Amino acid sequence: MELPQVKLLLLAVNTKMVLGLISTLHRFLAKFMGVPEEKELQYTMDKISENFSNYSAWHNRSILLSNLLIQRSEGFESKEKIFSEEFELVIQALFTDPGDQSGWFYHLWLLAQTSTPDNPQLISSWPSNGAKLSLFPTRKNGDQNMVSSPSSICCYSLKEGIIPIVLYFNDPVKGLNPSNVKLNSDFVFDKDLQWRPLVITDSGYSNCWATYLEIRNKDCSTSQQFSVEVSIPCSDDIMSRSGSHCNCPVHFTFTVELGNNNDEAHDIDLFHDPISWSSSESFQSHGKPSCVAFDQLNITSALVQEESRWNLDRLSDEIDLFRDLPDENSKFAKLTLARLLLACAAIKSRGSSLIERKGYCEEALGFFSDLINLDPSHKRYYEDERSLVLMDQLTCDMETFMKYCSVQVRSNSATLNHVQLCRLSLTRIGFTERMLWVQMLDLSHNKLRSIEGLEALQQLVCLNISNNQISSFTSLEPLTKIVSLKALDLSFNEIGAHPIDTTRYMCSSPFSHKVERCEAFVECRKKSVNVEEFWDAILFFKSVNLVQLDIKGNAVADKDSFVTVVTTLSPSLKWLDGTCIH
Repeated sequence: MELPQVKLLLLAVNTKMVLGLISTLHRFLAKFMGVPEEKELQYTMDKISENFSNYSAWHNRSILLSNLLIQRSEGFESKEKIFSEEFELVIQALFTDPGDQSGWFYHLWLLAQTSTPDNPQLISSWPSNGAKLSLFPTRKNGDQNMVSSPSSICCYSLKEGIIPIVLYFNDPVKGLNPSNVKLNSDFVFDKDLQWRPLVITDSGYSNCWATYLEIRNKDCSTSQQFSVEVSIPCSDDIMSRSGSHCNCPVHFTFTVELGNNNDEAHDIDLFHDPISWSSSESFQSHGKPSCVAFDQLNITSALVQEESRWNLDRLSDEIDLFRDLPDENSKFAKLTLARLLLACAAIKSRGSSLIERKGYCEEALGFFSDLINLDPSHKRYYEDERSLVLMDQLTCDMETFMKYCSVQVRSNSATLNHVQLCRLSLTRIGFTERMLWVQMLDLSHNKLRSIEGLEALQQLVCLNISNNQISSFTSLEPLTKIVSLKALDLSFNEIGAHPIDTTRYMCSSPFSHKVERCEAFVECRKKSVNVEEFWDAILFFKSVNLVQLDIKGNAVADKDSFVTVVTTLSPSLKWLDGTCIH
């Protein structure tokens, strides 16, 4: 890019920032002077009528409308009526000047309001409704490995007497606590449970929340089954960022099998030999997982479809309009069409029409491919969006997803639910709420720069992200939330190859912020390690409990003292790059 173009770009960015600050100041003064929001909304209409390119007026309008709709002020009771009028208004602006960004940003805001439910909803859980957990669901019978119960799921954390419970919402929420998420069971567990957001920022809002049941009577002389009930009533405490509350009560149960063959399971060493992802010697395929289902939570499809009918009709009208936009090569039009199609797909997923959404996703993929060529300066963004659509396609229905799933059985009878999503050119991970049951995940030979989202997979034992574009330990911070993770293949990435870690600013991670003094730094200094050079590696390895690590092919692996850092902070590590170190 030539210098004059750079200056113009910086000027445009600064102008938008200044306009945003001006609109914020204007709202502050209006509120200070007691100007009603209805009057301020009319003021934005006057400014937009004078000039469709008034970004500040569009931005103010979105905030004022949000407030008035939440408060259900007089004349703003009907969301459908208001948004229909707003769509008509912004379409006039877009068709008048398709090259102006102001109207497109407002249209994007309208799209977000139309395509998401009014209230946060629980969309997935682990364990799922009706699941049966066992520490050792396979027994040896002569030379044959047999599954003791077709519905039984091996839960390796039971060996330590821990059961993670994961709740996944469609929108980030806060406020989960023992008073609004009730657990009842006939076995003894610690009643002082804390629900934690599995999020890599400290905002308090998260799609994914977890708690950990610590079982106190796990040693049983005979086989016993215990039922666990999880109930989430309507609650004003569970709140989304928009201020809406969880008003869809959910109840599900799962079963835990303890005793009997658990003693035999305690003797099994899953990592007696190193796991080899490229060899069939480590595992034998044992069919498909029989315990996985997407729609086990009792949320009525008919109710969801009734609520979404207007939204779907409105979005369909928008799609027809934008197909007729005169400029076929407008990147804004193509991006908006892709977003409209995905919004329709999202609404379909909330009902019973999971397969119908495939057509929307396929067309959206085409638009993102066009945009990668049409607008190369934003290539990475389009690649990320394309990856999310692809993951949606692969996981949206059981028939498709099962092509990538299997049950892998180790030679010692240990079983793992396995998903293989390699060589798909993925740059980003999404829809992990459909993979909460996965224990072994192969994401190798993609283009991943971040693994954000994997923190939801609390059953994950083995992870392969070799041959990707991971550039630092900063981007691996989500893995520190997974208590069950034991085997990690990081080989042939780009860790340590870049003198400036841009991931530190791209990924929202506590590793990116000020870190207080900890014992791990002291231990490494005692062994003459330059902690300033390996600070992110130290923070990562002190937070995980790995038994197997593969990291060859990364620049950091060739640096002096790196192996010292790993072995000092990973006392449980047995296999390093295929070599037994204990």
